[in-house]
Amino acid sequence: MTTYTNLKLEIVDHSAIVTIANPPANTWTRDGLADLTRLVNDLNADRNIYSLIITGEGQKFFSAGADINAFAAGDKAMAREMARRFGEAFETLSQFRGVSIAAINGYAMGGGLECALACDIRIAEEQVQMALPEASIGLLPCAGGTQILPWLVGEGWAKRMILCGERVNAETAMRIGLVEEVVAQGGAKERALQMAQQVAKQSPSSIASCKRLIEGARHNPLGQVLPLERELFVDLFNTEDQQEGVNAFLQKRAPEWRNK
Repeated sequence: MTTYTNLKLEIVDHSAIVTIANPPANTWTRDGLADLTRLVNDLNADRNIYSLIITGEGQKFFSAGADINAFAAGDKAMAREMARRFGEAFETLSQFRGVSIAAINGYAMGGGLECALACDIRIAEEQVQMALPEASIGLLPCAGGTQILPWLVGEGWAKRMILCGERVNAETAMRIGLVEEVVAQGGAKERALQMAQQVAKQSPSSIASCKRLIEGARHNPLGQVLPLERELFVDLFNTEDQQEGVNAFLQKRAPEWRNK
């Protein structure tokens, strides 16, 4: 099996479980970010994978973000490269063709939270703390935090977290829409797998089109996306999954998806 820097990959049925494994705080390195990009592209090429679950190794950290030691010397070239790699990795993660689920099992700070923000769905354990504290050390969130967080929680809470450095717990995150579900400590990965099983019941072809349309609402006027919605509906009739899904329904049986 292919190996990836600071990342462990496990395949369970139609789900890929990616574990951030860079102790003690599961920080992101230049090579780790490059390999996350490569890993997601590899999963996109595997038509048998419908879901991607990302979690952290151990019980304390999902991910603490970047290793701040990389910025201590004030090297602008290093800063530019790290910002680029963070952006490439998390934008690639957000464009995963299936459903991505962040199983947040511990502290999600800075680039760790931005990784979770790049996923479609976030499940947090009850003890979790989340923050974007970059401004407290003279930096800023550069991997989507200033853009995606306001979309999810509104401008007010985004400003509280980014401008005031406010840390939120799992209960608050649930209340403001930062996460979709809170589970008991140790339960995020299992709940994510259960959700992935629900995903596997849907047509992978339909999911890819639906995801494109839902995310299109962030950037495009309603009048521009509605015609595309109708076009993509018709395009599904070019897929084997459409025929399988409709006929399985009429024959009162479970569909057998081929992601084609």
